[in-house]
Amino acid sequence: MDSHTEVFAVIGNPVKHSLSPFMHNFAFEFLNLNGVYTAFEVSDLESAVKGIRGLGIKGVSVTVPHKENIIKYLDEISDSSLKIGAVNTLTNKNGILEGDNTDWKGFILSLKEHSKIKDRKTLVIGAGGASRGVCYGLASENADIYITNRTKSKGIELAKDFDGEFVGFEEIEKLEPEIIINTTSVGMYPDIDKSPVEKTVFKTKGTAIDIVYNPLNTKFLKEASMSGFKTVSGVGMFVYQGGLQFEKWTNTRFPFQIMKEKIFHKLMKG
Repeated sequence: MDSHTEVFAVIGNPVKHSLSPFMHNFAFEFLNLNGVYTAFEVSDLESAVKGIRGLGIKGVSVTVPHKENIIKYLDEISDSSLKIGAVNTLTNKNGILEGDNTDWKGFILSLKEHSKIKDRKTLVIGAGGASRGVCYGLASENADIYITNRTKSKGIELAKDFDGEFVGFEEIEKLEPEIIINTTSVGMYPDIDKSPVEKTVFKTKGTAIDIVYNPLNTKFLKEASMSGFKTVSGVGMFVYQGGLQFEKWTNTRFPFQIMKEKIFHKLMKG
């Protein structure tokens, strides 16, 4: 590090267990770029955004719970972020803060490696900020979208925004979806013995994807696998969304495949 080192960060609360610093700092070193990436646990979002401007931090990953609230503090927002209603990528261009969303692109790139999407009956579990990004991506690929959520009103609203259909938890066993996506944090470390749905939802053969990447094999994915589903961990989405951020900030090709292997290895080691 020196006076020319460009600074990047992730902001959220909590962020202590985030693997984003590991991923981005490996990429800076691997590509011989003079950059450093750190983590800030932020409770006062408005002050944090002022700090980003004041300190000249070049790029920021935005995570829970700030993805929606940060929009009002930014100067420019991408069309996808406006539609989704959430920003996960902030770029500082000489004091002008631009918001974008790479979550949906990362999710689609990961899912496409394992399944066709167009016209597939797809069940999205959850209706939070992550769900909106997933639904935006699914809609862009012309999936047949169904949404289930504990809070019915939020699920109905999300379904309406993306031309989907809301299905209550008591009805999802009859749906027989070909793709099932967990967009909630249920099953994430340390609550690894929980799943957002009963295993009886996995009836037809299909693909199950969890946006949670720690643990690698969530209870949701274990039960899907035992029922004959192909399973996809959250590592692919995590690496793709982060790599797309990196490319946006540095205009440099990100080592996606190497990074996926690195993240898998790190998670396997614990």
